Amino acid sequence: MTEKKLVYLSGMHANQSGRVVRIEGGAGLVSRLSAMGIRPGRKITKLSSMLLRGPVFTQAGSTRLAIGFGMASKILVELDES
Repeated sequence: MTEKKLVYLSGMHANQSGRVVRIEGGAGLVSRLSAMGIRPGRKITKLSSMLLRGPVFTQAGSTRLAIGFGMASKILVELDES
């Protein structure tokens, strides 16, 4: 049985995808991300990011989002096998 790799969204490479496992933040952050369609169990793809802790561009479902590096650093993702 292979072990799934867990990584924060900010640490993913461009075009990597996986499922959100956990959001490590308070109720406000969890609520805000949930309103944007990012919640545990949801598939998410990192499209690209800017250098030096800039925004992280993602796709959750059919929605494309740019979220801050700090928020992306609190989203734990289980990478898809590929």
